[in-house]
Amino acid sequence: MTELIIAADVSEEAKLGRLMVALQDQPVWLKVGLEALSAFGLDLVRRIRAEGFKVFADVKFHDIPNTVGAASKVLAATGANLFNVHCSGGRTMCEAARKQSEASAAALGLPRPKVIGVTVLTSLGPEDLAAIGMTGTPADMAVRLARVGREGGLDGVVCSVHEAAAIKAACGADFLTVCPGIRPAGSGAQDQKRVATPADAVQAGADYIVVGRPVTGADDPAAACRTILEELGR
Repeated sequence: MTELIIAADVSEEAKLGRLMVALQDQPVWLKVGLEALSAFGLDLVRRIRAEGFKVFADVKFHDIPNTVGAASKVLAATGANLFNVHCSGGRTMCEAARKQSEASAAALGLPRPKVIGVTVLTSLGPEDLAAIGMTGTPADMAVRLARVGREGGLDGVVCSVHEAAAIKAACGADFLTVCPGIRPAGSGAQDQKRVATPADAVQAGADYIVVGRPVTGADDPAAACRTILEELGR
């Protein structure tokens, strides 16, 4: 069943507190990305875990294998349930993230975090890929990068709903697909280009969807979240 991750892209203490209160009793994860982690530091992961939420640390590591491995070791110690790297960093870099995070968690007696790879950002369209020298469609690139992540031992990838089924076909049904760019019917696309509805995500077999502003920017975040959960059949 498709699970819901809410993007806690906030940098103000009051906003973070209100969001956690609003979502406290709902079956959702929280995603903390560059904005929140820059504002609050890695201890934010521990803090949110202490409130009972599972946490997706959206760090998007992308560097040489040694650096990414070392950073993954540190991140695993926070108790994050899931974190990501860029598949474009290559197979060896992906391997370093998986192995170092697993070793760190084991040494601390923690469950190992699942590690997923970013394929093609949902803010990018075909013209954007062409401008940076990437050949093929976003779907072609996403499948190609997903295979790199699979070879590097990753648990799955971040991809748009539009690529989820093709990635499952190429990498296996157990290979996780985490899909951002989700907009409930009637919501604007904002800065996303490859968007889909929660129902589209279920149809495509997505394991997780990530929703941000349609919930965090709503007048009633709790009600907005419940509406999406209902669409997911949860």
